[in-house]
Amino acid sequence: MSWLLPLWGLLGVGLGMAALWARQLRTRNATSVDAAWAFALGALAVLYAALREGELARRTLVAVIAAAWAGRLFLHLFWNRVRGEAKEDGRYRAMREHWGERAPLYFFVFYQGQAVVAVLFSLVFYAAMGRAGPLDGWDYVGAAVAVIAVAGEMVADQQLARWRRQHPGKTCRAGLWRYSRHPNYFFEWTHWFAYVCIGGGHLLTWLGPVLMFLFLFRLTGIPYTEKQALKSRGEDYRRYQETTSVFFPWPPKEDA
Repeated sequence: MSWLLPLWGLLGVGLGMAALWARQLRTRNATSVDAAWAFALGALAVLYAALREGELARRTLVAVIAAAWAGRLFLHLFWNRVRGEAKEDGRYRAMREHWGERAPLYFFVFYQGQAVVAVLFSLVFYAAMGRAGPLDGWDYVGAAVAVIAVAGEMVADQQLARWRRQHPGKTCRAGLWRYSRHPNYFFEWTHWFAYVCIGGGHLLTWLGPVLMFLFLFRLTGIPYTEKQALKSRGEDYRRYQETTSVFFPWPPKEDA
């Protein structure tokens, strides 16, 4: 595998993140970095499809799946978190307060770290595009996994948004949220198996589900979300924890 394209991708994403870092020095709001990360992944997939070698149909399939997933995530984050940027995301406010005077430098390192992580995840696309031969059954299985996963994310996000409008301050137990406390994260993770199928199980394609699981359970996903939910909804969310699976959809226990 030639590493030239991913290295060029790292340079481009790094420059873009540097520009966003300079912007947050003025706005003191780093919320847009999440949407930028999603946009970068979609852009890298399109770049690889256009310039790398391999079966054109498979490169196109991977690019379409990745761009659709990344584009949906980018629009969701931009519309719900970035638009207007009236208030910085709690994670970044906490980081800014913790770092104090060192925040500008540490945020620069953080932004560049996001560029590295984006390129690391993009290697999954790069590897999946490289499988030789015409499209076969595994490609279609991968496409089906991607459609189900993206649709599941969309439904989960819409159900949560509708619940918040109708029941402000209450824990969502409707639809998919009855079976998992984080169905959006579950389908986010499931999406990465599409590239394992399309790439024929290439070792690098397993980076997607493995790294995403690690991020969701240990770094930026579930731990922070659960902590914030307990802080804002207290006993209501604690009862939800006792009856509902944290990640994998499963029938809820009876609420004692």
